[in-house]
Amino acid sequence: MKLVTIAAFSLLYFYAFVRADDDARLPNKCEVCKFLTVELQEALRRSGLSKEVLEVGEVLDTGRRRKTIKYNTSETRLMEAMDNICERILQYSVHAERPGSLRYSKGSSQTMTTLKNLVHKGVKVDLGLPYELWDEPSVEVTDMKKQCETMLEQYEEVVEVWYFRHQDQKLEDFLCERHVLGAGERECLNEVWKGDRASSRGAEEDSAKTRLADEL
Repeated sequence: MKLVTIAAFSLLYFYAFVRADDDARLPNKCEVCKFLTVELQEALRRSGLSKEVLEVGEVLDTGRRRKTIKYNTSETRLMEAMDNICERILQYSVHAERPGSLRYSKGSSQTMTTLKNLVHKGVKVDLGLPYELWDEPSVEVTDMKKQCETMLEQYEEVVEVWYFRHQDQKLEDFLCERHVLGAGERECLNEVWKGDRASSRGAEEDSAKTRLADEL
């Protein structure tokens, strides 16, 4: 009975986590834009603490350049923040127990944590791929990274306009709401993780996982 339960649970997880043939499960444009702006603003937040001063312009006889600018207002800072920013998307996991865009978050999902705990207890869990590959980016996350790269290339000039002229606005509002998404495509921007929201919706599933782990 336990073997049947484990197999059913594993298949359910595999179906929810890596449905490569189901385009409906791939990230939509709203989700891609949302996490692109999350990562870019975080990168800019970290680099914005720098007090570095850059020398630009022609070199004078003294060996110094004609002009200096603050790094945290420079184009260099923006370019460095944007460089490989979409690679950060690969740090996300799919939390299938959460609704909407909240399914994408860094760190292991509750389902994956439960499965790993079972393995550590000596239970054989077959997901159809080696254990060492369990933490590799999922199909959904890999697709989001590709979409992120395409979106950033397409709207790079819009990001630059925001950076130099409109940092009083959230990048998510300026880029996603005003330029990328149509009126009926913005629902995910209002989804905020509150902890209890997904927990209450997934309470029954979490309880079942706990019972399964305790039985083993």
